[in-house]
Amino acid sequence: MTHLAIIGGGPGGYVAAIRAAQLGAQVTLIEKDKLGGTCLNVGCIPTKALLHSAEVLTEAKNSAQIGLIIPEAGFDWTKIQKHKEQISTKLSGGVKGLLKANGVKIITGTAQFLSDEILLVTEPSGKTDELRPDKIIIASGSIPALPPIPGINHPDCIDSTGALSLAQVPESLVIIGGGVIGVEMASVYNQFGSKVTIVEMQPGILPLMDGELGEMLRKKLMRDGIEILTGTQVVSIDDNDNKVTVNINKDGNNSAIIGEKVLVAIGRKAELSTLGLDNTSIKTDKKGILVNPKMQTNAPNIYAIGDCLGKTMLAHVASQQGEVAAENALGHEAIYDEKTNPSCVYTNPEFASVGLTQEDIRGREKDYSIGRFPLAANGKSLIMGSTEGMIKIISDKKYKEVVGVHILGPRATDLIVEGALALRLESTVEEIISTIHAHPTVGEAIKEAALATENRAIHWK
Repeated sequence: MTHLAIIGGGPGGYVAAIRAAQLGAQVTLIEKDKLGGTCLNVGCIPTKALLHSAEVLTEAKNSAQIGLIIPEAGFDWTKIQKHKEQISTKLSGGVKGLLKANGVKIITGTAQFLSDEILLVTEPSGKTDELRPDKIIIASGSIPALPPIPGINHPDCIDSTGALSLAQVPESLVIIGGGVIGVEMASVYNQFGSKVTIVEMQPGILPLMDGELGEMLRKKLMRDGIEILTGTQVVSIDDNDNKVTVNINKDGNNSAIIGEKVLVAIGRKAELSTLGLDNTSIKTDKKGILVNPKMQTNAPNIYAIGDCLGKTMLAHVASQQGEVAAENALGHEAIYDEKTNPSCVYTNPEFASVGLTQEDIRGREKDYSIGRFPLAANGKSLIMGSTEGMIKIISDKKYKEVVGVHILGPRATDLIVEGALALRLESTVEEIISTIHAHPTVGEAIKEAALATENRAIHWK
Protein backbone atom coordinates (compact mmCIF):
# COMPACT_ATOMS: atom_id res chain seq x y z
CA MET A 1 0.00 0.00 0.00
CA THR A 2 1.34 3.42 -0.98
CA HIS A 3 1.88 5.80 1.94
CA LEU A 4 1.07 9.37 0.91
CA ALA A 5 1.77 12.39 3.14
CA ILE A 6 0.04 15.69 2.43
CA ILE A 7 1.25 18.99 3.87
CA GLY A 8 -1.76 21.27 4.34
CA GLY A 9 -5.46 20.65 4.85
CA GLY A 10 -6.97 23.36 2.68
CA PRO A 11 -9.17 22.85 -0.41
CA GLY A 12 -6.25 21.30 -2.27
CA GLY A 13 -4.86 19.16 0.52
CA TYR A 14 -8.05 17.65 1.87
CA VAL A 15 -9.43 16.89 -1.60
CA ALA A 16 -6.14 15.20 -2.52
CA ALA A 17 -6.31 13.20 0.71
CA ILE A 18 -9.83 11.95 0.06
CA ARG A 19 -9.11 11.09 -3.58
CA ALA A 20 -5.92 9.23 -2.65
CA ALA A 21 -7.78 7.28 0.04
CA GLN A 22 -10.42 6.34 -2.52
CA LEU A 23 -7.61 4.96 -4.68
CA GLY A 24 -6.37 2.77 -1.84
CA ALA A 25 -3.52 4.81 -0.37
CA GLN A 26 -2.56 5.09 3.28
CA VAL A 27 -2.88 8.84 3.75
CA THR A 28 -1.43 11.11 6.43
CA LEU A 29 -2.48 14.77 6.36
CA ILE A 30 -0.52 17.36 8.36
CA GLU A 31 -2.28 20.67 9.08
CA LYS A 32 -0.90 23.33 11.42
CA ASP A 33 -4.18 25.18 11.96
CA LYS A 34 -7.83 24.59 11.08
CA LEU A 35 -8.90 22.16 8.39
CA GLY A 36 -10.22 23.90 5.29
CA GLY A 37 -7.31 26.31 5.02
CA THR A 38 -7.66 29.93 3.97
CA CYS A 39 -10.86 29.29 1.99
CA LEU A 40 -13.04 27.88 4.75
CA ASN A 41 -11.62 29.91 7.63
CA VAL A 42 -10.33 33.31 6.48
CA GLY A 43 -11.11 33.50 2.77
CA CYS A 44 -13.86 32.40 0.39
CA ILE A 45 -16.50 31.20 2.82
CA PRO A 46 -16.42 33.94 5.51
CA THR A 47 -16.12 36.64 2.84
CA LYS A 48 -19.18 35.34 1.02
CA ALA A 49 -21.07 35.04 4.31
CA LEU A 50 -20.48 38.76 4.94
CA LEU A 51 -21.41 39.57 1.34
CA HIS A 52 -24.67 37.64 1.63
CA SER A 53 -25.60 39.53 4.81
CA ALA A 54 -24.74 42.81 3.06
CA GLU A 55 -26.83 41.94 0.00
CA VAL A 56 -29.86 40.97 2.09
CA LEU A 57 -29.54 44.30 3.92
CA THR A 58 -29.44 46.17 0.60
CA GLU A 59 -32.47 44.26 -0.68
CA ALA A 60 -34.36 45.09 2.51
CA LYS A 61 -33.56 48.79 2.12
CA ASN A 62 -34.76 48.70 -1.49
CA SER A 63 -37.80 46.50 -0.83
CA ALA A 64 -40.31 49.32 -1.30
CA GLN A 65 -39.63 49.07 -5.04
CA ILE A 66 -41.46 45.73 -5.10
CA GLY A 67 -44.17 46.71 -2.62
CA LEU A 68 -42.60 45.45 0.61
CA ILE A 69 -42.33 47.92 3.48
CA ILE A 70 -39.50 47.10 5.89
CA PRO A 71 -39.13 50.06 8.24
CA GLU A 72 -35.60 51.03 9.28
CA ALA A 73 -33.76 47.98 7.98
CA GLY A 74 -30.60 47.68 10.06
CA PHE A 75 -28.05 45.13 11.20
CA ASP A 76 -26.35 43.65 14.26
CA TRP A 77 -22.65 43.37 13.42
CA THR A 78 -21.95 40.98 16.30
CA LYS A 79 -24.61 38.55 15.08
CA ILE A 80 -23.36 38.86 11.50
CA GLN A 81 -19.87 37.92 12.67
CA LYS A 82 -21.27 35.02 14.70
CA HIS A 83 -23.21 33.74 11.67
CA LYS A 84 -20.03 33.91 9.59
CA GLU A 85 -18.04 31.96 12.20
CA GLN A 86 -20.75 29.31 12.56
CA ILE A 87 -20.65 28.59 8.83
CA SER A 88 -16.86 28.27 8.78
CA THR A 89 -16.86 26.06 11.88
CA LYS A 90 -19.55 23.78 10.44
CA LEU A 91 -17.76 23.37 7.12
CA SER A 92 -14.37 22.78 8.76
CA GLY A 93 -15.95 20.14 10.98
CA GLY A 94 -17.49 18.58 7.89
CA VAL A 95 -14.07 18.31 6.27
CA LYS A 96 -12.72 16.57 9.37
CA GLY A 97 -15.60 14.11 9.27
CA LEU A 98 -15.03 13.36 5.58
CA LEU A 99 -11.32 12.76 6.13
CA LYS A 100 -11.96 10.39 9.02
CA ALA A 101 -14.70 8.57 7.08
CA ASN A 102 -12.14 7.93 4.34
CA GLY A 103 -9.53 6.64 6.77
CA VAL A 104 -7.18 9.62 6.52
CA LYS A 105 -4.86 10.10 9.50
CA ILE A 106 -4.87 13.75 10.59
CA ILE A 107 -1.90 15.23 12.44
CA THR A 108 -2.07 18.76 13.86
CA GLY A 109 1.37 20.25 13.41
CA THR A 110 3.96 21.44 10.90
CA ALA A 111 5.98 19.46 8.38
CA GLN A 112 9.53 20.24 7.32
CA PHE A 113 11.59 18.44 4.71
CA LEU A 114 14.83 16.88 5.93
CA SER A 115 15.39 15.48 2.44
CA ASP A 116 13.33 14.57 -0.61
CA GLU A 117 12.13 11.46 1.21
CA ILE A 118 11.93 12.44 4.90
CA LEU A 119 9.54 14.81 6.71
CA LEU A 120 10.01 16.10 10.24
CA VAL A 121 6.57 16.58 11.80
CA THR A 122 6.32 18.82 14.87
CA GLU A 123 3.14 18.88 16.94
CA PRO A 124 2.06 21.86 19.11
CA SER A 125 3.24 20.00 22.23
CA GLY A 126 6.76 19.90 20.81
CA LYS A 127 6.60 16.21 20.01
CA THR A 128 8.43 15.36 16.79
CA ASP A 129 8.33 12.43 14.44
CA GLU A 130 10.02 11.53 11.18
CA LEU A 131 7.86 10.31 8.31
CA ARG A 132 9.21 8.42 5.30
CA PRO A 133 6.20 8.32 2.96
CA ASP A 134 6.35 6.90 -0.56
CA LYS A 135 4.86 10.07 -2.03
CA ILE A 136 4.36 13.63 -0.77
CA ILE A 137 1.94 16.37 -1.85
CA ILE A 138 2.71 19.95 -0.80
CA ALA A 139 -0.42 22.05 -0.27
CA SER A 140 0.97 24.67 2.10
CA GLY A 141 -1.16 27.55 0.81
CA SER A 142 -0.43 31.26 0.85
CA ILE A 143 -0.28 34.33 3.07
CA PRO A 144 -1.28 37.96 2.40
CA ALA A 145 1.38 39.94 0.53
CA LEU A 146 2.53 43.29 1.90
CA PRO A 147 3.99 45.96 -0.41
CA PRO A 148 7.15 47.87 0.65
CA ILE A 149 5.27 51.07 1.52
CA PRO A 150 6.56 53.25 4.39
CA GLY A 151 4.09 52.99 7.28
CA ILE A 152 2.49 49.75 6.06
CA ASN A 153 2.88 48.25 9.55
CA HIS A 154 0.60 50.84 11.15
CA PRO A 155 -1.75 49.05 13.61
CA ASP A 156 -4.81 50.22 11.66
CA CYS A 157 -3.49 48.70 8.43
CA ILE A 158 -5.11 45.30 8.09
CA ASP A 159 -4.94 42.42 5.64
CA SER A 160 -7.83 40.37 4.27
CA THR A 161 -7.88 38.17 7.37
CA GLY A 162 -8.21 41.18 9.64
CA ALA A 163 -10.92 42.68 7.44
CA LEU A 164 -13.14 39.67 8.13
CA SER A 165 -13.03 40.06 11.90
CA LEU A 166 -13.27 43.78 12.65
CA ALA A 167 -14.96 44.52 15.97
CA GLN A 168 -17.17 47.08 14.26
CA VAL A 169 -17.84 48.48 10.81
CA PRO A 170 -15.33 51.29 10.21
CA GLU A 171 -16.66 54.74 9.42
CA SER A 172 -14.19 54.93 6.53
CA LEU A 173 -12.04 52.34 4.80
CA VAL A 174 -9.20 52.86 2.33
CA ILE A 175 -8.42 49.76 0.27
CA ILE A 176 -5.02 49.42 -1.40
CA GLY A 177 -5.59 47.18 -4.41
CA GLY A 178 -8.44 46.87 -6.88
CA GLY A 179 -8.18 43.14 -7.46
CA VAL A 180 -10.69 40.51 -6.40
CA ILE A 181 -10.10 40.78 -2.64
CA GLY A 182 -10.14 44.58 -2.63
CA VAL A 183 -13.27 44.91 -4.74
CA GLU A 184 -15.19 42.26 -2.77
CA MET A 185 -14.32 43.89 0.56
CA ALA A 186 -15.29 47.28 -0.86
CA SER A 187 -18.69 45.85 -1.78
CA VAL A 188 -19.15 44.39 1.71
CA TYR A 189 -18.29 47.46 3.75
CA ASN A 190 -19.95 49.92 1.40
CA GLN A 191 -23.26 48.10 1.86
CA PHE A 192 -22.78 48.20 5.65
CA GLY A 193 -22.29 51.97 5.55
CA SER A 194 -18.53 52.58 5.38
CA LYS A 195 -17.13 55.34 3.19
CA VAL A 196 -14.92 53.22 0.95
CA THR A 197 -12.05 54.31 -1.30
CA ILE A 198 -10.16 51.90 -3.57
CA VAL A 199 -6.64 52.86 -4.68
CA GLU A 200 -5.36 50.85 -7.65
CA MET A 201 -2.09 51.28 -9.58
CA GLN A 202 -3.44 49.76 -12.81
CA PRO A 203 -5.64 51.73 -15.26
CA GLY A 204 -8.71 49.77 -14.14
CA ILE A 205 -9.97 47.46 -11.43
CA LEU A 206 -9.85 43.67 -11.83
CA PRO A 207 -7.13 43.89 -14.51
CA LEU A 208 -7.19 40.16 -15.30
CA MET A 209 -10.93 40.09 -16.06
CA ASP A 210 -12.80 41.21 -19.18
CA GLY A 211 -12.22 44.96 -19.50
CA GLU A 212 -15.63 45.92 -20.88
CA LEU A 213 -17.54 44.22 -18.08
CA GLY A 214 -14.97 45.38 -15.53
CA GLU A 215 -15.67 48.98 -16.56
CA MET A 216 -19.42 48.37 -16.20
CA LEU A 217 -18.82 47.06 -12.68
CA ARG A 218 -16.59 50.04 -11.83
CA LYS A 219 -19.35 52.46 -12.80
CA LYS A 220 -21.92 50.51 -10.78
CA LEU A 221 -19.70 50.48 -7.67
CA MET A 222 -19.10 54.22 -8.02
CA ARG A 223 -22.86 54.84 -8.32
CA ASP A 224 -23.19 52.88 -5.09
CA GLY A 225 -20.86 55.39 -3.41
CA ILE A 226 -17.47 53.69 -3.63
CA GLU A 227 -14.66 56.03 -4.67
CA ILE A 228 -12.26 54.32 -7.09
CA LEU A 229 -8.88 55.87 -7.88
CA THR A 230 -7.09 54.04 -10.70
CA GLY A 231 -3.64 54.74 -12.06
CA THR A 232 -2.79 55.85 -8.53
CA GLN A 233 0.20 54.88 -6.40
CA VAL A 234 0.34 54.77 -2.60
CA VAL A 235 3.47 56.64 -1.51
CA SER A 236 3.34 56.27 2.27
CA ILE A 237 1.04 55.80 5.26
CA ASP A 238 1.01 58.05 8.34
CA ASP A 239 -0.76 58.16 11.69
CA ASN A 240 -3.46 60.82 12.03
CA ASP A 241 -5.15 61.08 15.48
CA ASN A 242 -6.72 57.59 15.67
CA LYS A 243 -7.04 57.51 11.90
CA VAL A 244 -4.66 56.81 9.05
CA THR A 245 -3.46 59.09 6.27
CA VAL A 246 -2.73 57.39 2.97
CA ASN A 247 -0.50 59.56 0.81
CA ILE A 248 -1.04 58.97 -2.90
CA ASN A 249 0.33 60.11 -6.25
CA LYS A 250 -1.59 60.24 -9.53
CA ASP A 251 0.00 61.60 -12.69
CA GLY A 252 2.68 63.32 -10.61
CA ASN A 253 0.19 65.05 -8.31
CA ASN A 254 0.33 64.28 -4.60
CA SER A 255 -2.73 64.13 -2.34
CA ALA A 256 -3.94 62.28 0.74
CA ILE A 257 -6.89 60.16 1.88
CA ILE A 258 -7.86 59.76 5.52
CA GLY A 259 -9.46 56.54 6.72
CA GLU A 260 -10.29 54.82 9.99
CA LYS A 261 -8.83 51.59 8.62
CA VAL A 262 -6.60 50.71 5.67
CA LEU A 263 -7.03 47.33 4.01
CA VAL A 264 -3.95 46.09 2.16
CA ALA A 265 -5.32 43.86 -0.60
CA ILE A 266 -2.62 43.60 -3.23
CA GLY A 267 -2.85 39.81 -3.32
CA ARG A 268 -1.24 36.81 -1.68
CA LYS A 269 2.08 34.98 -1.93
CA ALA A 270 3.05 31.33 -1.65
CA GLU A 271 3.77 30.15 1.90
CA LEU A 272 7.03 28.21 1.65
CA SER A 273 8.93 29.60 4.63
CA THR A 274 8.55 26.65 7.01
CA LEU A 275 8.87 23.76 4.54
CA GLY A 276 12.65 23.41 4.55
CA LEU A 277 12.81 23.32 0.77
CA ASP A 278 16.55 24.03 0.92
CA ASN A 279 16.93 20.46 2.13
CA THR A 280 15.34 19.14 -1.07
CA SER A 281 15.98 19.15 -4.79
CA ILE A 282 12.63 20.92 -5.43
CA LYS A 283 12.91 23.81 -7.87
CA THR A 284 11.12 27.10 -7.29
CA ASP A 285 10.89 30.47 -8.98
CA LYS A 286 10.15 33.88 -7.47
CA LYS A 287 6.44 33.02 -7.28
CA GLY A 288 6.42 29.48 -5.90
CA ILE A 289 7.07 25.80 -6.55
CA LEU A 290 7.54 24.63 -10.13
CA VAL A 291 5.47 21.67 -11.36
CA ASN A 292 4.52 19.95 -14.61
CA PRO A 293 0.90 19.44 -15.80
CA LYS A 294 0.74 16.32 -13.59
CA MET A 295 1.42 18.63 -10.61
CA GLN A 296 4.75 16.83 -10.13
CA THR A 297 7.88 18.69 -9.04
CA ASN A 298 11.31 17.84 -10.39
CA ALA A 299 11.59 15.42 -7.44
CA PRO A 300 9.55 12.51 -8.85
CA ASN A 301 8.01 11.50 -5.50
CA ILE A 302 6.87 15.03 -4.60
CA TYR A 303 3.86 16.92 -5.96
CA ALA A 304 2.66 20.47 -5.25
CA ILE A 305 -0.77 22.05 -5.64
CA GLY A 306 -2.72 25.23 -5.00
CA ASP A 307 -1.47 28.56 -3.74
CA CYS A 308 2.06 27.33 -2.98
CA LEU A 309 2.66 27.38 -6.74
CA GLY A 310 2.20 31.16 -6.67
CA LYS A 311 -0.01 31.24 -9.75
CA THR A 312 -3.81 31.05 -9.86
CA MET A 313 -4.74 31.26 -6.18
CA LEU A 314 -8.30 29.95 -6.16
CA ALA A 315 -9.84 27.23 -4.01
CA HIS A 316 -11.44 25.41 -6.94
CA VAL A 317 -8.11 25.39 -8.76
CA ALA A 318 -6.39 23.87 -5.73
CA SER A 319 -9.09 21.20 -5.42
CA GLN A 320 -8.79 20.22 -9.09
CA GLN A 321 -5.01 20.13 -8.83
CA GLY A 322 -5.36 18.02 -5.68
CA GLU A 323 -7.31 15.37 -7.56
CA VAL A 324 -4.78 15.42 -10.40
CA ALA A 325 -1.82 15.09 -8.02
CA ALA A 326 -3.44 12.27 -6.04
CA GLU A 327 -4.22 10.27 -9.16
CA ASN A 328 -0.72 10.64 -10.56
CA ALA A 329 0.88 9.84 -7.20
CA LEU A 330 -1.11 6.60 -7.13
CA GLY A 331 -0.06 5.52 -10.61
CA HIS A 332 -2.97 6.86 -12.64
CA GLU A 333 -2.82 9.41 -15.46
CA ALA A 334 -4.31 12.88 -15.02
CA ILE A 335 -3.50 16.34 -16.37
CA TYR A 336 -4.48 19.76 -15.02
CA ASP A 337 -6.13 21.88 -17.75
CA GLU A 338 -6.21 25.53 -16.73
CA LYS A 339 -8.19 26.55 -19.83
CA THR A 340 -11.47 25.74 -18.10
CA ASN A 341 -10.68 27.55 -14.85
CA PRO A 342 -13.40 30.13 -14.03
CA SER A 343 -12.63 33.33 -12.14
CA CYS A 344 -15.33 34.75 -9.87
CA VAL A 345 -15.81 38.09 -8.13
CA TYR A 346 -18.55 38.17 -5.49
CA THR A 347 -19.58 41.79 -5.74
CA ASN A 348 -23.08 43.19 -6.18
CA PRO A 349 -23.63 42.36 -9.03
CA GLU A 350 -21.42 39.30 -9.38
CA PHE A 351 -18.75 39.04 -12.07
CA ALA A 352 -17.48 35.75 -13.51
CA SER A 353 -15.24 34.83 -16.40
CA VAL A 354 -13.73 31.80 -18.14
CA GLY A 355 -11.51 31.55 -21.19
CA LEU A 356 -10.25 34.29 -23.49
CA THR A 357 -11.15 37.92 -22.84
CA GLN A 358 -11.52 40.64 -25.44
CA GLU A 359 -8.07 41.87 -24.38
CA ASP A 360 -6.61 38.42 -25.12
CA ILE A 361 -7.75 38.56 -28.75
CA ARG A 362 -6.68 42.15 -29.37
CA GLY A 363 -5.15 42.43 -32.82
CA ARG A 364 -6.90 39.23 -33.93
CA GLU A 365 -10.50 40.43 -33.70
CA LYS A 366 -11.21 39.45 -37.31
CA ASP A 367 -10.80 35.79 -36.33
CA TYR A 368 -13.44 35.95 -33.58
CA SER A 369 -17.10 36.77 -33.08
CA ILE A 370 -18.38 38.50 -29.94
CA GLY A 371 -21.96 38.16 -28.78
CA ARG A 372 -23.42 40.42 -26.10
CA PHE A 373 -26.76 40.28 -24.35
CA PRO A 374 -27.74 42.93 -21.76
CA LEU A 375 -29.55 41.71 -18.68
CA ALA A 376 -31.90 44.69 -18.96
CA ALA A 377 -33.60 42.56 -21.64
CA ASN A 378 -33.82 39.46 -19.43
CA GLY A 379 -37.12 38.79 -17.66
CA LYS A 380 -35.69 37.10 -14.55
CA SER A 381 -33.21 39.95 -14.04
CA LEU A 382 -36.09 42.42 -14.23
CA ILE A 383 -38.04 40.39 -11.67
CA MET A 384 -35.02 40.39 -9.35
CA GLY A 385 -34.44 44.11 -9.85
CA SER A 386 -30.87 43.45 -10.95
CA THR A 387 -30.52 44.51 -14.57
CA GLU A 388 -27.09 46.14 -14.54
CA GLY A 389 -25.02 43.57 -16.35
CA MET A 390 -24.30 41.64 -19.50
CA ILE A 391 -23.37 38.22 -20.80
CA LYS A 392 -20.62 38.14 -23.41
CA ILE A 393 -19.53 35.13 -25.45
CA ILE A 394 -16.43 35.01 -27.63
CA SER A 395 -16.21 32.35 -30.36
CA ASP A 396 -13.74 31.68 -33.12
CA LYS A 397 -15.10 32.24 -36.62
CA LYS A 398 -13.51 29.19 -38.23
CA TYR A 399 -15.09 26.48 -36.08
CA LYS A 400 -17.58 28.61 -34.11
CA GLU A 401 -16.06 27.15 -30.95
CA VAL A 402 -16.76 28.97 -27.69
CA VAL A 403 -13.45 30.29 -26.34
CA GLY A 404 -14.60 32.78 -23.70
CA VAL A 405 -17.65 33.45 -21.54
CA HIS A 406 -17.99 36.53 -19.33
CA ILE A 407 -20.93 37.36 -17.09
CA LEU A 408 -21.76 40.44 -15.02
CA GLY A 409 -25.04 40.12 -13.19
CA PRO A 410 -27.04 38.23 -10.57
CA ARG A 411 -25.80 34.68 -9.88
CA ALA A 412 -22.97 35.12 -12.38
CA THR A 413 -20.73 32.89 -10.28
CA ASP A 414 -23.26 30.06 -10.55
CA LEU A 415 -23.95 30.59 -14.24
CA ILE A 416 -20.27 30.55 -15.25
CA VAL A 417 -20.24 26.77 -14.82
CA GLU A 418 -22.07 26.48 -18.15
CA GLY A 419 -19.31 28.50 -19.75
CA ALA A 420 -16.58 26.36 -18.18
CA LEU A 421 -18.32 23.20 -19.38
CA ALA A 422 -18.64 24.65 -22.88
CA LEU A 423 -14.88 25.27 -22.99
CA ARG A 424 -14.13 21.84 -21.51
CA LEU A 425 -16.22 20.11 -24.19
CA GLU A 426 -15.00 22.47 -26.93
CA SER A 427 -18.62 23.33 -27.63
CA THR A 428 -19.75 25.43 -30.55
CA VAL A 429 -22.18 28.32 -30.24
CA GLU A 430 -24.71 26.20 -32.12
CA GLU A 431 -24.55 23.55 -29.39
CA ILE A 432 -25.39 26.19 -26.79
CA ILE A 433 -28.12 27.62 -29.01
CA SER A 434 -29.70 24.20 -29.58
CA THR A 435 -29.72 23.46 -25.84
CA ILE A 436 -33.10 24.37 -24.34
CA HIS A 437 -32.61 26.92 -21.56
CA ALA A 438 -35.35 27.17 -18.93
CA HIS A 439 -37.52 30.29 -18.80
CA PRO A 440 -37.61 32.58 -16.92
CA THR A 441 -33.98 32.34 -15.83
CA VAL A 442 -30.92 34.54 -15.98
CA GLY A 443 -29.23 31.55 -17.62
CA GLU A 444 -31.31 31.83 -20.79
CA ALA A 445 -29.34 35.00 -21.52
CA ILE A 446 -26.36 32.73 -22.21
CA LYS A 447 -28.26 31.31 -25.18
CA GLU A 448 -29.10 34.84 -26.32
CA ALA A 449 -25.42 35.83 -26.14
CA ALA A 450 -24.55 32.75 -28.20
CA LEU A 451 -27.17 33.78 -30.76
CA ALA A 452 -25.69 37.28 -30.75
CA THR A 453 -22.33 35.95 -31.96
CA GLU A 454 -24.20 35.33 -35.23
CA ASN A 455 -26.26 38.54 -35.04
CA ARG A 456 -29.49 36.65 -34.43
CA ALA A 457 -30.40 37.30 -30.79
CA ILE A 458 -34.16 37.00 -30.34
CA HIS A 459 -34.82 39.43 -27.49
CA TRP A 460 -32.32 42.18 -28.31
CA LYS A 461 -31.53 44.08 -31.46
